[in-house]
Amino acid sequence: MLVRMIPTKMHAAMDYLVAIVLIASPWLFGYSDESSTATWIAVVAGLAMAAMSAVTAYEGGVLAHAVPMRTHLMTDAVLGLFLIVSPWLFGFADAGANAWLPFVVIGAVEIAAAATTDPEPATTLGRRHRHTHLA
Repeated sequence: MLVRMIPTKMHAAMDYLVAIVLIASPWLFGYSDESSTATWIAVVAGLAMAAMSAVTAYEGGVLAHAVPMRTHLMTDAVLGLFLIVSPWLFGFADAGANAWLPFVVIGAVEIAAAATTDPEPATTLGRRHRHTHLA
């Protein structure tokens, strides 16, 4: 049984932080000169993560609340798996640990966060709670 201990508000903050780290990772970890493929994957994945967060139905959804939280969490898990396998799938694992290790670590964090985040945003729970008292 999974323990869903991360509230959606914390998950939202983590999403934006991880997106920034992904976008900056080619320069933070020094692999931008070693693999343009790894650089592009990291930047595009970070931008996609930020975009998904901006339209998710949770506290971090700043543009819209179009994507349900459960869909967001499934997407996080798929992105995590993609990040883990991408160094070997796209052939940049040989560029050195500074190129592949960030993908594996960030991917594992994404999967863990998806598995341990409460899929019900606090705002939804609050609304549901108010409705039961009004009825």
